[in-house]
Amino acid sequence: MRTIMLLNPKGGCGKSTLTTNLASYYASQGQSVTLADLDPQGSSLEWLQARPPTRPEIHGIAAWKEPLRVPKGCDVVLLDAPAGTHGKALTALIRRTETLLVPVLPSPIDIRAAGHFVQELLASGRVQNDKTRIALVANRVREHTRIFHELEAFLKHLKVPFVGSLRDTQNYIRAAAGGVGIFELAPSSVERDLEQWQPLLRWLRSKRSHPTE
Repeated sequence: MRTIMLLNPKGGCGKSTLTTNLASYYASQGQSVTLADLDPQGSSLEWLQARPPTRPEIHGIAAWKEPLRVPKGCDVVLLDAPAGTHGKALTALIRRTETLLVPVLPSPIDIRAAGHFVQELLASGRVQNDKTRIALVANRVREHTRIFHELEAFLKHLKVPFVGSLRDTQNYIRAAAGGVGIFELAPSSVERDLEQWQPLLRWLRSKRSHPTE
């Protein structure tokens, strides 16, 4: 069973968007998916409630208030972590996952916060012992802007894989409103977005995203 967590202590960086889109991707690939929402805001579960019954099923858990009991036969667990997590609470979250994705927005505040957070992650025993793998994703970017290039250069210099950039587009809002993912919209309308997801998906499929046994 694969466990993937979306985490950034700063709110509003798109954790729920990435979580739900990954859940829909794996479900569309025929895998059994559990979406565990650890954030009391419950954004991921609200998305799941809007999901049409005709789409591949995704099991949801309100993990901020009930035990995280994963159904038998589950292939992938997506964990949407709450903002503002540091210290012992962060250590407890890292213990729950083998792959950790950190979305970062293109703004000076987010760039500085990401730098501090990555250092905190790298100090974790599970990360140092290669029990949890980390990667960074630039999110809601506007290409050909100065701040995006600054973010891209910054992320490439950190001691953590930088595995993709996702643009700022209404396609994600449209998908979220319908309880689906970008992979479940008409391919002709999201062609560019699907291309942008490929580096991240390749990394997730690779051995580099899996901790050593």
